[in-house]
Amino acid sequence: MTQRGKVDGQPAYVLHTYPFRETSLIVEVFSRDFGRMALLARGARRPRSAIRGLLMAFQPLELGWAGKGDVLTLMKAEWQGGQPLLAGEALFCGYYLNELLMHLLPREDAHEHLFASYGDMLRSLAEDPSGKVREADLRRFEKALLQELGYGLTLDRDSEGRALHAEAYYTYRMEEGPVRVEHAEAAPQVVRGKTLLDLAGDDFADSRSRAEAKQLMRSLMAYYLSGTELTTRKIFKELQDL
Repeated sequence: MTQRGKVDGQPAYVLHTYPFRETSLIVEVFSRDFGRMALLARGARRPRSAIRGLLMAFQPLELGWAGKGDVLTLMKAEWQGGQPLLAGEALFCGYYLNELLMHLLPREDAHEHLFASYGDMLRSLAEDPSGKVREADLRRFEKALLQELGYGLTLDRDSEGRALHAEAYYTYRMEEGPVRVEHAEAAPQVVRGKTLLDLAGDDFADSRSRAEAKQLMRSLMAYYLSGTELTTRKIFKELQDL
């Protein structure tokens, strides 16, 4: 739905900004009640702009906007505090989340539960500098995102409705789900039944389950991104190669 008129006091996060004309910004935000929105921040690039320092990614904001059309005018932005700055690998993970939302979320489509999951994810990234739980959190968020978009994963039964066996091997077919294979080495994207069951239960204690779940979710995301290459993934790979 396209929002007309005036909205005030809306919780939101900045996903991306880019210059507009000489002094303004187009701000892509993820809001709690209106989903992803495009807002025009007039004069935000001026050195003395009061709003310039507020439009930062990963910080909880309260926004107000007004106007008509696809791009509405940002009228107010207030920082809500409580979110430490991200750094290092956590910062890359944050930008990865933002890229997923930018590419996969339709505009002006509310996802309140996903908004809450995003806020929880940012807090977890900030509180976990060691990265010990980061992969588990990323898998949970990816699952939540696909579920919200109507692409919920089948992780406890195969494509024919039969219960998965932890010791068996499966290949995951898009739009169908797990298909059991007898010879794991001959099939693409093979995962253990245990990996799928662990992913269903958000249990990432097993290192092999973590590795296989990461590869599976990467394939799923690539499928739904329709070939779009994420900048964060490319940069992170280049840094690892260095």
